[in-house]
Amino acid sequence: MSSYFVRTLREDPADAEVASHKLLVRAGYIRRVAPGVYTWLPLGIRVLRKLEAIVREEMERAGAQEVLFPALLPKEPYEATGRWEEYGPNLFRLNDRKGADMLLAPTHEEMFTLMVKDMYSSYKDLPATLYQIQTKYRDEARPRAGLIRGREFVMKDAYSFDIDDEGLEKSYESMRKAYQRIFERVNLPYVICSAMSGPMGGSRSEEFLFPCEIGEDTFVRSAGGFAANVEAVTTPRPEPITEQSPAAHLEETPGAGTIAALVDYSNAHYRRDDRDWDAADTLKSVALTAVHPDGHREVIVIGIPGDREVDIRRVEAALSPAEIEFANEQDLAAFPGLVPGYIGPSVCGPNAPKDAEGNSTGPKYLLDPHVAEGSAWITGGNKAGYHYYDFVYGRDFVADGFIEASEVREGDQAPDGSGPLELARGIEIGHIFQLGRKYAKALDLKVLDQNGKAQVVTMGSYGIGVSRVLAALAEVGHDDAGLIWHPAIAPFDVHVLATGKHAGVFEAAANLAEGLHGCGLDVIYDDRQKVSAGVKFKDSELIGVPYSIVVGRDFEKEGVVELRNRATGERTQLPYEDAVDKIAYTIISAKED
Repeated sequence: MSSYFVRTLREDPADAEVASHKLLVRAGYIRRVAPGVYTWLPLGIRVLRKLEAIVREEMERAGAQEVLFPALLPKEPYEATGRWEEYGPNLFRLNDRKGADMLLAPTHEEMFTLMVKDMYSSYKDLPATLYQIQTKYRDEARPRAGLIRGREFVMKDAYSFDIDDEGLEKSYESMRKAYQRIFERVNLPYVICSAMSGPMGGSRSEEFLFPCEIGEDTFVRSAGGFAANVEAVTTPRPEPITEQSPAAHLEETPGAGTIAALVDYSNAHYRRDDRDWDAADTLKSVALTAVHPDGHREVIVIGIPGDREVDIRRVEAALSPAEIEFANEQDLAAFPGLVPGYIGPSVCGPNAPKDAEGNSTGPKYLLDPHVAEGSAWITGGNKAGYHYYDFVYGRDFVADGFIEASEVREGDQAPDGSGPLELARGIEIGHIFQLGRKYAKALDLKVLDQNGKAQVVTMGSYGIGVSRVLAALAEVGHDDAGLIWHPAIAPFDVHVLATGKHAGVFEAAANLAEGLHGCGLDVIYDDRQKVSAGVKFKDSELIGVPYSIVVGRDFEKEGVVELRNRATGERTQLPYEDAVDKIAYTIISAKED
């Protein structure tokens, strides 16, 4: 410790919000360089490399082979797949001295695809799974929480290549099991959730989420075993309503520009016989703008029951790669029939008047799936102070289509019928996709099949955020005093502390450290001469090595040392003469478990 490149801090860094960020900085594992960009210090590198080693072992156990691509890449492959534009401002773009467009890779599908195209030409070469562990770059708008959402991060990405969908399914399941083994080896809790593929494309998609209150991802699960990211939850369609409703009628509703005001006014002036009106009887039309990668702004109106709110993330997942925002005055100016607070379906999509060429003069109109065929609604009358009543879907208006737009609520039914949903938060630590043939088609990756015919290869993509997993392990492994590392990835196996004042204590501690090192253990020895025992204890707890050995006052008086278990707090007195063998056995057994 007297020469090790580490400095601990007693105070939390000012920009740190979550425990992992605070403790990794305070304990000397990382240091901030810029927002979302961190330097790895010796302690941090040791944990990162041990975590990477576990990932490598399980990737190779699953049959994957390691490669390494550059982070600096040319524009052309990403342009061919459309992602040069799709990534938008999240992509770090730059020019070389000749003016050629380059990028810092956020992910490497294109590179893997082109490499296999260059080297393989026959079905006999397949299946193949390749992976790398490498630094990625994404220009996050709001980097936060230290390593959890950064602009530079370490990622393991693997890609499978198969001749057919049956092979892809086998490769996918092999990687899925490998991920489970990785997270189980480091004792990191996870939930496998159905997910959206987003700009990655492809069909089947699953996220591995670490359940955690600080997580940015919201997921749902049911007692019956259903689990999904909220973006991937589908709404069970309600049964059609066959009961006939009165003809639609336009009524004056002054000052009812909000759902609450509309319900109050309706109950005061247009009472119904069976019960009071409530928000679920209203159909609100929410004007959104889809900002496409090329900058084009498209106004979309979504019809949604008035007792629910639009979830922008779910809309974005459905309309990816477009980014979604609420329509502004400039967006709405192109559609004068849209009256804020009183927008209704009759001026939108297929319901709007047609121009001379037969095209709708209104914006695209999409419905939330909670709207049943034949259901009657109170909805906007398209002029200030007026609403339609008994406006029936399928009779009085239709839509361009359906979109999963509404917030998922606690108690909603799981789409597989497994019961009500509960909401939780989590951190994405891994994501696996069945990419299919999207990238292979875009980059013309074909091999000859058994009949000598060119066949497009099908692909899978499998990512683990290695540096994010490290942060997640710090989130789950800490207490008020500091970090508590799992033995499999701790920077050291044992922390030897010399806490006495006499030379004999330091000599005994040094011999003990040397003996443990000789047993194959990673040892850090606090040999600092003029540092108090209290400071050494605090540093040891902050750094979080699984076991510490105190050689101090008890050694001087009774010839014993104290073994401390960081996770359990258990303390064991051991005779100095037997300490090396007993401590080595305890630690090696714990690592094997």
